[in-house]
Amino acid sequence: MKSMENHWNAIFSRTDDEKLGWYEKDFSATLALLRLIPEDELKHVFIPGVGTSSLVEMLLNRGLRLTLNDISTQALEKIKERTVAQRQRIRYLCHDIARPLPAETGSADLWLDRAVLHFLTAGEMVEGYFANVDRIVRPGGYVLLAQFSKKGAARCAGLDVRRYALGDFEKYLPAYKVLASREHTYYNPSGEARPYIYALFRKGRLL
Repeated sequence: MKSMENHWNAIFSRTDDEKLGWYEKDFSATLALLRLIPEDELKHVFIPGVGTSSLVEMLLNRGLRLTLNDISTQALEKIKERTVAQRQRIRYLCHDIARPLPAETGSADLWLDRAVLHFLTAGEMVEGYFANVDRIVRPGGYVLLAQFSKKGAARCAGLDVRRYALGDFEKYLPAYKVLASREHTYYNPSGEARPYIYALFRKGRLL
């Protein structure tokens, strides 16, 4: 874990947020799927690999409670500096998301992951990630995944990535129902196209 923590700490400490390869100013692709979740079913959101995303403020403005996870202490410190006034609604968790989460993490209504899962390339890492998903998401809760699609880049942030299709997600979420999915091309700050696959699932196949 330490080598990966150092890798991401170096990136977040030396690069302005707006220049990060995954920096996102337009959250419309994520918000389109969030609108499919009834407001009264969404109170607590778990965000793995949150980085320094300003999606945090958008969700806080909706009155939600958040658990913000990242392997990088630098990323979490930046988030903490921006959210001082709202810390009572946030839990900060520095943890490798491929390893079992602490027992006290609790449950969440939504697991929201944009661009973290695809950095887990080994099979046991992916299995560990989805074991955390299933433990954290409450019955009837939701999972929103946005990862590099099969058409996407093979590397990002100096690392190999694992690309996904909807069927790959379904393989790891057999007890979840697909509510919506879409392909979306994101253009990074350098202007390069990054094809993504977005998908929203609900835990439990009977609605």
